[in-house]
Amino acid sequence: MEVSCLSYELSELCLGKPPLKSISTSATVAEVIEVLRSSGESFVSVWNAEFSECVGKVDGLVVHLEPSSSVLEAIDLILEGAQNLVVPIVQTRRGGISRRKQHQKSSTISGINGVEFCWLTQEDVIRFLLGSIGLFAPLSAQSISDLDIISSDVVAIDYYSHASSVVEAITKSLAQQTSVAVVDSDGTFIGEISPFTLACCDESVAAAVTTLSAGDLMSYIDYGGPPEGLVSVVKARLKEKNLEKLLQKFTTLTSLTGDLSASSSSDEESPARSLNRPGRYARSSSYSARFVRKAEAIVCHPKSSLIAVMIQAIAHRVNYLWVIDDDCSLIGIVTFSNILKVFREHTEMI
Repeated sequence: MEVSCLSYELSELCLGKPPLKSISTSATVAEVIEVLRSSGESFVSVWNAEFSECVGKVDGLVVHLEPSSSVLEAIDLILEGAQNLVVPIVQTRRGGISRRKQHQKSSTISGINGVEFCWLTQEDVIRFLLGSIGLFAPLSAQSISDLDIISSDVVAIDYYSHASSVVEAITKSLAQQTSVAVVDSDGTFIGEISPFTLACCDESVAAAVTTLSAGDLMSYIDYGGPPEGLVSVVKARLKEKNLEKLLQKFTTLTSLTGDLSASSSSDEESPARSLNRPGRYARSSSYSARFVRKAEAIVCHPKSSLIAVMIQAIAHRVNYLWVIDDDCSLIGIVTFSNILKVFREHTEMI
């Protein structure tokens, strides 16, 4: 039954997926920014001049597959390093696919020869497997420790290290589709610095990276608006470094944030709002209004079951969970790739 599940065609996973927002390699940066703003997405796919292939800077991260390809083929490609699978959206016998046609500029494409495409990611495959998880008992009930899928290959930095060290770490974490763990000198897990959260920030975060520690940077970006105390610290240190232009830009951006926070203060005090909700974000000019992200990193225990980890990751829309011990020391990380490898190996033993 498990093998039968993995033989499903990818067209099943494409149901309900929106078509890619796409742009040619010849498009200008201004056109790309406009597409991102109008689409409400954090990315746009880039295609070659003939609009025949979605291209990437790193070979193998984006792979084209036919709708008739199997889920098993998709898993194999992901385990080989693919991060996004480009699949044509096809008509189905269930009545076809209908969606609103959105206005596209001449530099963007909604399809090739009338065919639209969608992304399939690790999350889509994990979600599909979770929908058929009963077929994989008792595998799904085993702990991630017993399954040996906790990886110690984590990207981590010390809480007190300079925030500029995050830049190199972020580059590595992007390749792994994870985040950067922030730990203290004893290895206790404090939190994370996420590439996604950084992508939601405006230019003011550059000043924070230039002046703060990694731990302070985590606090700066983690709540939808920088704490007032850290804003003052950044300003003082920029002044010490004689970075006048950056200070001027930072002051302008953070003053807009302050105005917005003040205008919403009455809402914050409203009894209709729940109090002390960790992870609740206030809107801020330092963050794109399109995104709202949790404040806390998502963690699990080594004795957590495979199905529990899958549900937790899907619920929080992350590709990984940090694994910590009872004393909050960082043990490692479990990723969607680790999980898919377990399912793949399980089918080979049947």
